[in-house]
Amino acid sequence: MRARGILIYALLLAITVVTFSPFVLSILGSLKDTRSILAWPPRIFSPPFHPENYVRVWRASPLFPVWVRNSVVLAVITVVVKLLSCSMAGYAFARMRFPGRNLLFWATLATMMVPYAVTLVPNYTIMARFGWIDTYLPLIVPGISDAFGVFLMAQFFKTLPRDYEDAARIDGASWFTIFWRVMLPLARPALVALAIFKFQASWNDFLGPLIYLNSPSKFTLPLGLNFFKGQYFHFWELILAGAMFNAVPMLVIFAIFQRYFIKGISLGGLKG
Repeated sequence: MRARGILIYALLLAITVVTFSPFVLSILGSLKDTRSILAWPPRIFSPPFHPENYVRVWRASPLFPVWVRNSVVLAVITVVVKLLSCSMAGYAFARMRFPGRNLLFWATLATMMVPYAVTLVPNYTIMARFGWIDTYLPLIVPGISDAFGVFLMAQFFKTLPRDYEDAARIDGASWFTIFWRVMLPLARPALVALAIFKFQASWNDFLGPLIYLNSPSKFTLPLGLNFFKGQYFHFWELILAGAMFNAVPMLVIFAIFQRYFIKGISLGGLKG
């Protein structure tokens, strides 16, 4: 048993090293110049290091702060809208009884099997007819109804005791009052888990802004970093430094809310 435990921990350590290696290499690359990054054989830990790259990438384009702001605003709006819609739909599927509930729930889950590429052209055509191209609406409105978020919230609400709802109903509370004042505060772990998922998806989204946004002043950070790529030469040190600005917020958010995240995921799958 002792040898087996050592083997398991050694395997987990190896997987951890392999998983974190790209992130570590990105950090080290952001502290070098392009020649050192592309050198062969690789000189990963050899100086010189250039921490000023993080200042250079901020000053390389006057739009860099704008891209960061756009990413933050878009991610926050997306998270708030999805939390509200998914929690309401999830509560309805978990607690309410209405005709066609199960059919509608499974139809919602079935949309998760449709590849994004299949809906790409129809969505763009619809957004163009609405006149929403080069706005943030195509990045927010189609994602208001999220099948994964509805499923996660519905599964979590099913794990909560009905005693809270019964007590509120005896006091004369309506369905919406019960949801908003009783059940939603109890669903905080699932809400935090869903918020992390959706913030990450919006924050790292590259394809959506690439398709729908045309004005550089409206670009998000992942799309804006493409400006540091030329036809014949790429500023890899600036791209990697900018990527750190894109990665660090997600690491900080997960580090702060990991307790709620793990609890939300574990409880969300307990009851079918």
